[in-house]
Amino acid sequence: MKPSVKIAETIAPDGAVFALYKHDGKFMLYMNQRQVMSTMLTHSELMLADIGCGHLQPHQKARVLIGGLGLSFSLRRALELTGPGAVVVVAELLPEIVRWNHEHLDGLNDEILADPRTQIVQGDVYSLILKAATKGPTYESILLDVDDGPSSLIQPQNGQLYDGTGLELLKAALSPGGRAAIWAAEAEPQLLKAIRKAGFRSEEIPCAKHINAKRQNHRIYLAERLPEKTRRK
Repeated sequence: MKPSVKIAETIAPDGAVFALYKHDGKFMLYMNQRQVMSTMLTHSELMLADIGCGHLQPHQKARVLIGGLGLSFSLRRALELTGPGAVVVVAELLPEIVRWNHEHLDGLNDEILADPRTQIVQGDVYSLILKAATKGPTYESILLDVDDGPSSLIQPQNGQLYDGTGLELLKAALSPGGRAAIWAAEAEPQLLKAIRKAGFRSEEIPCAKHINAKRQNHRIYLAERLPEKTRRK
C-alpha cells in the first residue's frame, strides 16, 4: 500500500496548520491533522455549486462569488454552470492554498484557474460581501465553504458571516432573485432560523460525503433573495 506523503504545509493567521497530502495520485487537504477536503470526495462541493448556481444557466453575464478555494471543485462546477460572459470571483484567505492549486496538483486545476472568467482574490470573503453590499456590483450567486458551519468555525472571524448583520449584508450583496449557498458539516438549525429571519427564502438540503454514501450528514443552506416584485407583495 502506498503511503500518504505530505507535500506542503502552512500556518493560518490564527495558528491552524494546513497541510496538503498526496496518496496514489489523489490529494487531501488537512487542517490540524483533520481531513477537510479530498479529490476523492467532491460530491458536496459540487452540490454546493449546483444549488447556488443552478438558476444561472440562462444568465450569460452572471457574477458569482465563492468563499474558499479549497481544491477548486466548487469553482469548476460554477464555471460549468455559467455562460461565457460570467465572472467568478474566488476569495481565499491563505495565499498558500492558491499556490498549491497552481503548483502541486499535477495540473488538475490549471484549466479552470486560467479561465478568463476566474478571478482569484487573496483575502477574506466577508470584505468582498461588504463591498458588494455597500458599493456594488452585486452577485447573482454567492457560495460559502469557509467553515464546518457557524458552530465550528475554521477561522474565528468567520462568525460575522452568520449573525444577523452578516446575513443582511449577504442579502444586500445579492441581486434580486440571487442565491447564496452555505456549506455545513452537520445540521445548523440556528443558521436556518437566522436565514429566514433575514428575509430570505430558505431551504436546508442534506448531502453526503460521496455520491454513494447512505448517510447524509452534511448540509447546504440555500438563502434566496426574493425578486423585487415578490418583495413588494
